[in-house]
Amino acid sequence: MRYAIVIEMAKGNYSAYVPDLPGCVATGGTIPEVEAEIRDAIRCHVDGLKADGLAVPAPTSIADYVDA
Repeated sequence: MRYAIVIEMAKGNYSAYVPDLPGCVATGGTIPEVEAEIRDAIRCHVDGLKADGLAVPAPTSIADYVDA
């Protein structure tokens, strides 16, 4: 599955979250680092849902940019 992620700059690092997986978050010192961490977090989150017998939400969010 392919989930949309949101990466935000924080104080001294970056944070990322997955809109379709509430509670699935990660941080990293650089963008590549936070991308790697959120990939691991998604895998762990999905594995945890499955282990608990819960449904894994389908990816439905769409990310795009618009000019202002």
